[in-house]
Amino acid sequence: MIDLHYWPTPNGHKVTLFLEEAGLDYRLLPVNIGKGDQFQPDFLAISPNNKMPAIVDHAPADGGAPLSVFESGAILLYLAEKTGRFIPADPRGRAATLEWLFWQMGGLGPMSGQMGHFNVYAPERIPYAIERYDSEVRRLHRVMDKRLSESAYLAGDDYGIADMASYPWIGAYAKLPADFDAFPHLHRWHQAIAERPATQRAYALGPTVNPDAGKPLSEEERRHLFGQR
Repeated sequence: MIDLHYWPTPNGHKVTLFLEEAGLDYRLLPVNIGKGDQFQPDFLAISPNNKMPAIVDHAPADGGAPLSVFESGAILLYLAEKTGRFIPADPRGRAATLEWLFWQMGGLGPMSGQMGHFNVYAPERIPYAIERYDSEVRRLHRVMDKRLSESAYLAGDDYGIADMASYPWIGAYAKLPADFDAFPHLHRWHQAIAERPATQRAYALGPTVNPDAGKPLSEEERRHLFGQR
């Protein structure tokens, strides 16, 4: 059994995508980031950066005590190695998967998050910041589109953890859809993943955990999400 400390954000979706694809038994433990659950001592004990998702594996491969993992990319890699799925065994395939996984962690995710912040959540419009992050996300989409013109998925012919990491960040904000007309290969890839039954099961969890998703943030939510130092 795996405990998943989760809230339905792009990073949270990454892990449910894997768990649903792999058919692993897991228990969903909501971390309401708008109410500050991520700052509770019990959660900080397994996720010291006060970010979700995090997991606790109660049956680690070494047979020892429960093992906790934080950071969504580390979780995906841990689960792939635990199950032997969604990451190639051969050195070249593994290297390609890690390249694109780390590309997402260092680029697509942070830049898309900043784009969303300045377009959707910022209390005032800052044109320079909006243009900066809109342009960078479009550049990253162009990088993906080029790669996906060469292979079915980011690391090659097979769906894997690099795709699971990247998919939730494409069109993560309803007000900021990806330009699929300009990036047809990205569109093909996105549609193929959206149609997977495991993807649909993973995303169906969101409204059950946070039925208020999409509503304007309260002052309390803003304080917990953006006001911590």
